[in-house]
Amino acid sequence: MKKLAPSILSADFSKLAEDVAKIEAGGADYIHVDVMDGHFVPNISFGAVVMKSLEGKTNLPYDVHLMIENPDQYLEDFVTPNTAFITVHQEACTHLNRTIQHIKSMGVKAGVSLNPATSLSTLDYILDDVDMVLIMSVNPGFGGQKFIPSALEKIKELAEIRRAEELDFEIEIDGGAKLDNVQEIVSAGTDIVVAGSAVFKTPDIEETTKQFISKIRSV
Repeated sequence: MKKLAPSILSADFSKLAEDVAKIEAGGADYIHVDVMDGHFVPNISFGAVVMKSLEGKTNLPYDVHLMIENPDQYLEDFVTPNTAFITVHQEACTHLNRTIQHIKSMGVKAGVSLNPATSLSTLDYILDDVDMVLIMSVNPGFGGQKFIPSALEKIKELAEIRRAEELDFEIEIDGGAKLDNVQEIVSAGTDIVVAGSAVFKTPDIEETTKQFISKIRSV
């Protein structure tokens, strides 16, 4: 089943629990947690304390996306009973296999993300070990950016690799997903769609979430 992971980077932090309750009521599958350190990407977002503030206020699992340098130093902070995935960037990990194994050793699914200019070939020796590959369809750092069309070809190529090698990792896309392009994104081979401003910056967050789910699952 195709899934939606709204990114709380675009939520209203003065009423974060309320916004999350709206996406949960709308049928979202995950809370996408974009963590930025101001070094790996040119922006600072929030850390584990903000994510953990939602504990007891939602049943949605966390889909944690670490856009940070030296992620190994902080992995344990993001492990909670609600944490489904922790995804690190290939570009930020000196020893990617070790980092992936570290995540999995804590009982959490491990993902690896690629920036728009990073080749899929950098994952040749890790795809057997990952639970998810996250393809960035914008340059990471800020919400509300325009979708980079070449990401679709990357998704199609990755989906073909998965099929040919009989692997079972999920494919996620992050950046620029909107109601008018989400079906094309899913048709390319995407399993999990991240949407931020296209959900949280709308007048009716719950209804927009429902519309995304309907479009995603109609493909």
